[in-house]
Amino acid sequence: MKRLTQILSLLMALSILAAALGGCAGGKPENEEPSKPEDASPSAQARANEIFVGIAQDLDDSLDPHKMTAAGTREVLFNVFEGLVKPDKDGNLIPAVAERYEIDETGDTFTFTLREGVQFHDGSPVTVWDVSYSISRAAGLGINPGEALVSSLSIIQSVVATADGTIVIKTHEPNIELLAFLAQAHIIPEDSDPSDGLIGTGPFRFVSRTAQENVIIEKFEDYWGKAAHLDRVTFKIIENADSLIMALRSGAIDMCAHLTASQAAELSGFQILEGTMNLVQALYLNNDYGPLADVRVRQAISYAIDSQEIMDFISDGRGTALGSSMYPAFGKYFMPELTDYYATDIEAATQLLADAGYENGFELEIAAPSNYQPHVDTAVVVVDQLARIGITATIRLVDWETWRVDVYGERNYQATVCGFDASTLTASALLSRFVSGNSRNISAFSDAEFDRIFAEAAAETDEARQVQLYKELQTILSEQAANAYIQDICDLVAMRSDLTGYEFYPLYVLDMAKVRFAD
Repeated sequence: MKRLTQILSLLMALSILAAALGGCAGGKPENEEPSKPEDASPSAQARANEIFVGIAQDLDDSLDPHKMTAAGTREVLFNVFEGLVKPDKDGNLIPAVAERYEIDETGDTFTFTLREGVQFHDGSPVTVWDVSYSISRAAGLGINPGEALVSSLSIIQSVVATADGTIVIKTHEPNIELLAFLAQAHIIPEDSDPSDGLIGTGPFRFVSRTAQENVIIEKFEDYWGKAAHLDRVTFKIIENADSLIMALRSGAIDMCAHLTASQAAELSGFQILEGTMNLVQALYLNNDYGPLADVRVRQAISYAIDSQEIMDFISDGRGTALGSSMYPAFGKYFMPELTDYYATDIEAATQLLADAGYENGFELEIAAPSNYQPHVDTAVVVVDQLARIGITATIRLVDWETWRVDVYGERNYQATVCGFDASTLTASALLSRFVSGNSRNISAFSDAEFDRIFAEAAAETDEARQVQLYKELQTILSEQAANAYIQDICDLVAMRSDLTGYEFYPLYVLDMAKVRFAD
């Protein structure tokens, strides 16, 4: 009881600090609710066929579809941009701007036939030259060759457009994952610069973005596929967790994803939909920082972390425990056996710390993004769990922009609780960041064997063998305790009672095209 009281007290203190940070984030003051039109009654909104969706972070500084990196940016712009193929809710890659494709038996040549009648949001038809420009730009080819804007597309050697409406893509060597990578090569008009305006082919067109306020998209009437139901969606940026709930309860917003169980319990009159966030939440450890450079210390921390206790606290036991950098939606790659690799063992953890010369423990600062309540709540429990093995942990709450630039970009941190998703339906999307020297390697993890096996896996054309290699990589991450892996968080979505059609994806996206007012 005493421990629970301490956890709740810390959580309350952090909630007050998070509110202060939210009020300084540049958006609405914390007690000022996002505004709707004067007539915002349910019936009026249904007639207007528009909704307001709360999101916890502003979009990335770069809205360029080939440069965006933040999961929160991708989940919104999923509605605006498409590639030759795109994922569906079941994790399949389906034709989009391309109507069909063929893969040469050599595994290094991919031929796509464009779908007829696809239009950009400015009304112009999509041509093979637009597609060639888009993929070449993303892959770092074309008139201004350089580093690939989409790193996974650096494997592309050439892109050739033909007058009969086909695109032929050749890779430097066979790569059976290219199709999934191409879902990130969003198609934009030839010679266009996204900084001058966002023009895609998706079911919604981009209208505007007001920094720290909102992002507005509207139905694209000439969409090649099944048209969106809603005419307009406004994403309201509300970084403070308490303000999000206030906005839902007051009717200022109609829907919000990524809620905790305690937040959902505060709501009445809403549908609460349950899925998973499809990300790897962990206590990410800066392997270059003092004590954390010793694998025994990282292993001790892993033994101290109790994923089930965390899930019990933040989501009434819901969620899926993880043991490495992979989550269940990836099916054949996921290794549930790794979840018990560091079954909670305080004695083993204490002995490892002593062996590493930290028998009296040490101090550790955990950075947590204040706008994501599940990560803040998780950090609170982690502090208590680490105290059991003599590590004195404190939480540094930071606003999202500080976390993105200072923690993730500059690696100015010791440990951080956050989650990483897969940008594509490939195992490499979750594992490539841990290759030595990768700019996305937040943990500064470096292991020669990991690097060697990853290179072998990327070039492997036998699917069964590739799956095995990716499993070996996950095992290395567990053995080396690159990070203390926790869970794929339960995703609770609150949606007003007269809306329907929301679907969960195996990727971190908000597909608004199927959401509609119930008949």
